This record gives sequence, structure tokens and C-alpha cells, in this order.
Amino acid sequence: MKVAVYYSNDDIRIEERPKPRIADGEILVKMKASGICGTDVMQWYRIKKAPCVLGHEMAGEIIATGKGVRRFKKGDRVFVSHHVPCYKCYHCAQGKYTACESLHTGNYNPGGFSEFIRVPEENVQYGTFLLPEEITFADATMIEPLGCAIAGQNQLRLKKGQSVLIIGSGVSGILHIQLAKMKRAKVIATDINEYKLKKALKFGADHVMNAREYSVDKLKSINDNRLADVVIVCASAKQAVDNAVSSVERKGKILFFAVPQNELILPSLRLWRDEITLLFSYGAAPDDIKKTIVLIKNNRINVREMITHRVALSHSGEGFKLASESKSSLKVVVVPDNDF
Repeated sequence: MKVAVYYSNDDIRIEERPKPRIADGEILVKMKASGICGTDVMQWYRIKKAPCVLGHEMAGEIIATGKGVRRFKKGDRVFVSHHVPCYKCYHCAQGKYTACESLHTGNYNPGGFSEFIRVPEENVQYGTFLLPEEITFADATMIEPLGCAIAGQNQLRLKKGQSVLIIGSGVSGILHIQLAKMKRAKVIATDINEYKLKKALKFGADHVMNAREYSVDKLKSINDNRLADVVIVCASAKQAVDNAVSSVERKGKILFFAVPQNELILPSLRLWRDEITLLFSYGAAPDDIKKTIVLIKNNRINVREMITHRVALSHSGEGFKLASESKSSLKVVVVPDNDF
């Protein structure tokens, strides 16, 4: 079978590997669509594990089931989550599923940029979800990123009328825009890319601002002379961190949905005196995924129009180039050669 092996953002090699064999309790899935995540092209983060097969936003069709699998059958259309909690450890007992060690270390084999994927028993049990007819395979590649955004915003408890500054208007930023607008918040979005600023407006932002020209005064001028109640950081540049800290209102919250490569340096005195809450968000739990599927099925969140490009598996390198340069693309989806 074909796999797209990551060596670097500029070096994606199509290689042949044996089709995985499944054991009891496992399933074999034929990949039908796999999204390229922003973290997939975060080279400083990925290069440490190269060469490897990436892809964790995968949907496909079950072509074989192992002994003991009862919930699924051959031919089922599924989305498969790569990270799942164990539901047995201390963190899971506290409902803190994204702190579970199993969630951080488990995966399917190989990654989603492959013709066929073996899904381990724990992922079959906790991380495999039937797709409603309303959700296409391409739509399903947005389930995991939207689940992560839901998990992040669960910490914020946004209220109607609050002002939300979203720094970075890529895929995650636009998902946050749509979720915040569902809660009737006032949303201001920034980015250095005019293409993405136009997309931010299309998907519901009340105001947009080029990050190169951003200032606190400009924020106040469109926000009733106030800073933002909530800031969501969806960009990994150091300037994004600086802008977040300078833009949050007293007693406000900053959610770091993305972080820079280097350690954060923060003004602790200001954060202390103004009682700023700092939050970080990584991953999604199965309950977040279930909520996501309902939102997409019912067209509450527009994910379909966020998919701007599709590439064949054999041309995954082109997809990585589009996603890493991110000049005129949002979500890039890899599909099997025969489906392109």
C-alpha cells in the first residue's frame, strides 16, 4: 500500500508498505479523506519524530473487523480519533480526559496519510464514530479540529455580549470564530494574511484587523474603548503572545490554543495585579468529538466551505506545501488517488 512519509515539510516521500494486519478487537479502515493539520506542518514540532507517517484527521470505510468487534461492521463509514483516554486512570476518574497518558501516547497505525490504517482495540472502543449520512468523508476531517476548539472554549465559558479577540485566522481561528458567534459574543479577528481576514469575515467575525497594523488603541476604537474580555491565541508567533497579553481586559482570560516554539515570557506583575487567567488547550476527548459530529450534521458549524483544497495521496507533498505556506488556503485534505 502507499503511504506518504514525512521527512520535513519540503520532503514528503511516497513509499510502499505492507497492508497492516489486524488482531482481535481491531478494525482495518480504508482512508477516504485525511486532513493536513496546522501541527502537521509545524516543522520544529514534527521533525523530531521524522521519518513518520502523519495524519490524525482521518475518515474512511471499514474493510475488515477483528474477532470480538460488535459495534462496527465491514462497509461502515467512520471517523477515527487517533488519541483516546483509558477511562481507568486517576485523571480519567476526575473527568480530565486530555490529561490521560493513554490519550497522549496512543495512535493508530500508520498515520492517516496512508491507504489503509489499523485501528487498535482501545481506539475502536473509545475513538471510532459512525458518520451520519449528512457528513461527507471530507467534512469528517474537520471533526477532530472542531472537537479541539470545543474543548478549548469549554474552559472559557463565553457569555453573550463578551468581546473575543482571536489572534490568527487559519483553520483553528475560524472554528473559534464560529463557536464564539454561536454564543453571541462580539468577535474581532486578526491575521497577517488578507486572504484569511476575508475568510474570517465570511465565517462570522464582526471586525478584522491586519496583525501587522494591530494596536491596543485600534482594538479599543472598535470595542467601546475597552480591551477584550477574552483572547484566543491561534498563531505561534511571539508577537501573537505579546498582543494577547496587551489586549486582554482586567479579570479577562487568555486561551493559548497555539504556542510559540520558544518558552513563553510573560509579565507576571501585570497578570497578577489585573488577575488575568491563562488557559491552555490540547486535544479533544470523545465527548467533544460527539458534540462536534452533532454540530456538523445539523449545519451549526460550516466546515464544508473551510475545505479549500484536495490533493491525491501520491501528491501529498503538494498538499503540505499549500498548508505550510498557507497563503491562499484553509483546510487541505488528502484523498486516495482513485478518488481524486
